[in-house]
Amino acid sequence: MTADHLPARRLLLVHAHPDDESIATGATMAKYADEGALVTLVTCTLGEEGEVVAPELAHLAPDQENVLGQHRIDELAASMKALGVTDHRFLGAPGKYRDSGMMDTPTNDNPRSFWRADMDEATRDLVAVVREVKPQVVVTYDENGAYGHPDHIRAHDVAMAAFNKSGDASYAPDLGEPWQPSKLYFTAVPKSLMQAGLDTMKAQGKTLFDGVESADDIPFAVADDVITTEVDARTFVGAKREALVAHVSQIGPEDPLFALFDMPEDGMSFACEHYVLAVGERGSGTGQHNWERDLFAGLDV
Repeated sequence: MTADHLPARRLLLVHAHPDDESIATGATMAKYADEGALVTLVTCTLGEEGEVVAPELAHLAPDQENVLGQHRIDELAASMKALGVTDHRFLGAPGKYRDSGMMDTPTNDNPRSFWRADMDEATRDLVAVVREVKPQVVVTYDENGAYGHPDHIRAHDVAMAAFNKSGDASYAPDLGEPWQPSKLYFTAVPKSLMQAGLDTMKAQGKTLFDGVESADDIPFAVADDVITTEVDARTFVGAKREALVAHVSQIGPEDPLFALFDMPEDGMSFACEHYVLAVGERGSGTGQHNWERDLFAGLDV
């Protein structure tokens, strides 16, 4: 399919597990989908090793029936419906790459785990998607996968490789015509937003991390002057909440994440999502930090 037959703006997001997309980028996805952009989500695993928080679903866990991944396919579909995103797919095929579990656990050694995936094969799987949907903008994690999870790190590796190779006509010509995206972003949480969230939780008697009261003590919180882009999608805060609620097995009704929706309306919001431009030209910005306000800033689309 040529770009002429696709929506003018096209956004591809590469996430590791079902629910990652809603936590980090849900409001962004809802905003751009509502505006008519093609929003494509690629999820790399089924999240088979996730901790089941809903007692009624405990039997799905990997140490019991080991069918959590199949259940999470349906949770992701419900989450995408809440966000208005119609193009969501799994890397290669559903279940091709298995959740690797946390770093330095035995599940990392599973030959089917994403952590053990053949990089060229996984890259080919993503290049096929890039050449099909032709995104101008790609979103994934930084080189540490935001917080060191092996699947997040591997998602970064594969997204970077696909970004660099999808426009190379000599690479995998069987996968279609080359297409080079213009910008690649990493998800990020500015320290100012993280601190506002911690303060809100403290006021409610909750905590996101035991013993942590300062954003300076959270490794994945990024200094505000490192952030390049803020997507203010507060109009879609309800869609983000609904998307999170859909991930029943992973996010319970008392999850501290929901406290983040209660931050003061005159400050930053959980539906203000932030990014660091890793590849491409930065568009014009505004405000105290001169942040871009649009992932497509500077592009002629």
